[in-house]
Amino acid sequence: MKDIFLLDMDETLLDFPLAERVNFTETLAAYGIEGEGLYAHFHRINDDLWQLLERGGITREALKAERFRLLFAEFGIDADPAAVSAAYYDHFAEVCYPYEGARAFVETLSRRGRVYIVTNGGTKIQRRHIELAGFGPFLSGVFISEEMGVDKPSAEYAEAVKAAIPDFAESRAVWIGDRLTSDMVCAERAGVDFILFARRAPRGYTGAIASSYADILDRLDK
Repeated sequence: MKDIFLLDMDETLLDFPLAERVNFTETLAAYGIEGEGLYAHFHRINDDLWQLLERGGITREALKAERFRLLFAEFGIDADPAAVSAAYYDHFAEVCYPYEGARAFVETLSRRGRVYIVTNGGTKIQRRHIELAGFGPFLSGVFISEEMGVDKPSAEYAEAVKAAIPDFAESRAVWIGDRLTSDMVCAERAGVDFILFARRAPRGYTGAIASSYADILDRLDK
């Protein structure tokens, strides 16, 4: 029976794309920059850099300003990437959109066992989002890579999570997340089962998949 639940947060419990878009446009507006038409380009740059981070190719601190430097260079925008990055990061803490049913899902899991957040996000943002979403009372622990000094999906992150959970048993744990390159790899390195949270299976993926919280609970029941 599964009673140790390792939950990714962004795009598993929270609508990160919506929060990212709102935060981006509001932050740039404060600098007099029209951000709506730039968002798709920022998203592409940001996603590429996060994948690079997962592979160990860039540091977290470098990533924060680099995404704006690349964007501004591409479109000839005269603004300070470091200043905009700092404003973006600070404002993001207050922009949070939980998926419908996310809080109830976390609460349900907490009645079945212990729930832990496993996230690559920044400490200030993720701690505040947990508070705003109302997840806190149902969590047994939170593992934020920025606090830990190691990122998903490194073996060091997976081992640190396992070591910090009392009476951890691989057979009792399940990792639930939306990214194959991060969550699935980390689950494999932790030696635990994985459920992909996605509307449809990516090409070549043959593992467990759930498109809703009800689907996840149904899989756990079976």
